[in-house]
Amino acid sequence: MRVNKCIQCKTYPCADIKKECYKVPDAESDVNKKKIFMISEVPSPDSKDFFYAPDNPSYLQTTLQAFNDAGCSFFSIDNILRAGVYITTAIKCGKTGYAISTNTVQHCSVLLEQEIALFPDIQVFMCIGDVAIKAMNEIAKRTMDHKVIQSGSTYKIRKEKFYFGSKRIFPSYLQTGKNYLIEKSKRKMIAEDIKDAFDIINLA
Repeated sequence: MRVNKCIQCKTYPCADIKKECYKVPDAESDVNKKKIFMISEVPSPDSKDFFYAPDNPSYLQTTLQAFNDAGCSFFSIDNILRAGVYITTAIKCGKTGYAISTNTVQHCSVLLEQEIALFPDIQVFMCIGDVAIKAMNEIAKRTMDHKVIQSGSTYKIRKEKFYFGSKRIFPSYLQTGKNYLIEKSKRKMIAEDIKDAFDIINLA
């Protein structure tokens, strides 16, 4: 299945986005074999840097490093997909500034909810960064009438156990961008969270 053939934003109602950066993963993916659903923040400003782009895109470079820090031996997006991991973004368009409005998170979380529904056997959600955490909470408020991830700094809450129904949620840090390579403490925590996520699906 190609996810971008199944979900689409048709109206682009958000004010603080770059429509020209709109991106939904277009790689062929066996949705029935995915166990970890990793949600990052926004698509790369340049489509050549997106996770699924050819020729070693920058988003994939740091993501591979994060998985390898966690003890995996991954060298490509295909390695990640075959290991049962699907990667997407909470917001499907590019951002115009540093922050993303609550209104945009709410609108785009509807698409994310539709995307999640395509994957019947997910066991773990990894919410990578504050925007992904907010998007997952928006989905939970619509479907469960309450947030599933408590408020607070990620380093304070990341060891708490959060669930979306029976599925474990890991709030973690962004694994994309230049800061990933220099923020060693966050890099260590991302690796720990990825390892814990794999421990869950390997025990299932």
